[in-house]
Amino acid sequence: MIVVRFKVQCQPDRTDEVMAAMADIVGPSRKLPGVLHFDVARDVNDTNAVLALEVFDDRAALENQESLLEVAKAMALFDGGALAAPPEYTIFEVSSAESPT
Repeated sequence: MIVVRFKVQCQPDRTDEVMAAMADIVGPSRKLPGVLHFDVARDVNDTNAVLALEVFDDRAALENQESLLEVAKAMALFDGGALAAPPEYTIFEVSSAESPT
């Protein structure tokens, strides 16, 4: 299993634009095979920080999700000056997980 933590610090006047672009990614991502979870939120302590927590079956599912047109559009927005700092991107390879159900 692959878990990705992705965080961007937005320019204050571009945060809503970034949130809209990230929201456009959620639906198509969740429909892909191998995408177990895909969530986007704002940091409760910094409304200009946007976080994505993504869980995939494997690297192939991650790479498939990253090839979405919606992801390319968001990346172009990031490269176009919408961010105040470089994105934080951490990939965790998880061998087991528990779900208290």
